[in-house]
Amino acid sequence: MVAVLCALFGMEHIETAEDIVSDTFLTATETWSYGSIPENPVAWLYTVAKNKARNHLNRTRLFEQKLAPQIRYQAQLATEEITIDLSQQHISDSQLAMIFAVCDPVVPADAQVALALNLLCGFGIQEIATAFFTGKDVIYKRLSRAKQKLKEHNLQIGQPGPGAIKERLLMVIRTIYLVFSEGYYSISHDRVLRKDLCDEAMRLASLLLDNKATDLPAVNALMALMCFHASRFEARNSHTEEMILYKDQDRSLWDNSLIEKGIYYLNRSSEGPVATRYHLEAGIAYWHTLKEELPEKWENILQLYNKLLIIEYSPVAALNRTYALAMARGKEAAIPEAAKLGLTDNHFYFSLLGNLYTGVDKDKARQYYSKALELAGNATDRQTITKYLDAL
Repeated sequence: MVAVLCALFGMEHIETAEDIVSDTFLTATETWSYGSIPENPVAWLYTVAKNKARNHLNRTRLFEQKLAPQIRYQAQLATEEITIDLSQQHISDSQLAMIFAVCDPVVPADAQVALALNLLCGFGIQEIATAFFTGKDVIYKRLSRAKQKLKEHNLQIGQPGPGAIKERLLMVIRTIYLVFSEGYYSISHDRVLRKDLCDEAMRLASLLLDNKATDLPAVNALMALMCFHASRFEARNSHTEEMILYKDQDRSLWDNSLIEKGIYYLNRSSEGPVATRYHLEAGIAYWHTLKEELPEKWENILQLYNKLLIIEYSPVAALNRTYALAMARGKEAAIPEAAKLGLTDNHFYFSLLGNLYTGVDKDKARQYYSKALELAGNATDRQTITKYLDAL
């Protein structure tokens, strides 16, 4: 609803769109609490939102003097019915347009993910603050600055043309990827896996895939990556929210339909001339879904990590590459490579060293796991590390 109203009003009236939607849900809360929930709640909400939008436009002189010439439908205030299209197709089109507006270069990069969660996924300030393990004030200021940029530049909400797609698509993909990543490994103190964030990222990627202009190889690679990771969600967390590491997961809980879906998108992603980081990460995730411990499995994962680090280095990828090296060629080969990383402020680094020294040098393994426990940022990670210390 916010996306549709912003497309109608223009981004300079983004707060008005948000206020109308908030007021719609407030009306639902007040009305439904005294009676029954309507048979079709979505249709009820859309009808109320349309009426509130029309009432707002009819009663404000701002609309008559400034807004009317700008809106897409060019309706006359007194003589024509204002069209507020909340059909599923128009909602999808508006959200797709909004993704590209949110990822415009005028919006600071650190605010794009928060803005996407707020405007496109309906997350409130407290939810976003929890997701990023920061304060509400920080997120409020970040969103306010980003929205001000959108208004200052009077960005239009319209279907992205070839120029906008070429200029911003990688930023759009990156934003969706970061939303999924935050859900896949949340730094929130209460739980590591947030499926709601992952679901929203996959929904946003689906909007891109449903549009011919943005149904491109890199988008397919991103969707493949997310499908492969999502296929293991049920096996990744215990009923007590404890994270279960890959080698300890109950593979019967893996979702084969999502794995097949991931393979479909991975095959589609191969039609382009360029292999992006998302192609390589999807390939790595694919090999992780193979239940049989094939001899070439970890060697393939290792080679894909080698290529990924050349395209875009990251400490997480370097750590994962070292683990793959240990699995493919033994701990003796991996220990010297791990020592070179020197990520001394990272608890994953010391957890990796603890893993590599387990079965090689118990004292060193205990020492490294203890350091990891000291640096761990959330209860779930501490619980996992403590389990390995107890095993030693």
